[in-house]
Amino acid sequence: MKLFIKIACLSLVILLVSCYQAERNCKDFKTGTFEFTYTLDGKEVKSRFVRNDSINIDYIGEHIDTSSVNWVNDCEFVMRKLHPNSIRERKAVQVRILTTDQDSYTFEYSIVGDNKNKQRGTAIKVN
Repeated sequence: MKLFIKIACLSLVILLVSCYQAERNCKDFKTGTFEFTYTLDGKEVKSRFVRNDSINIDYIGEHIDTSSVNWVNDCEFVMRKLHPNSIRERKAVQVRILTTDQDSYTFEYSIVGDNKNKQRGTAIKVN
């Protein structure tokens, strides 16, 4: 009988864990003004960006960068800089929203086709 109870409890735990899915209300984050903090050359950098359905404008200090945005689905898009300054900047960046919260989302990004060097971050919607 004790073995049956243990198996039943274990089965219930496995069922509950396998049914859990992180919240993803990606449509809420397709447009707006966001902030994102990251580390660059050992320094913390705060970026603010404004995105509409097809354009993303980054404000990093006094530097402004504009990228086109092509949505693959509600939770994934590809950005390509409109005015790249180097060969590296010409490469498109794939962004995938992993989870959403009331005012933020966690995302994963990498150069298109580079599955080994993915980075993660969290963007906070400020407007």
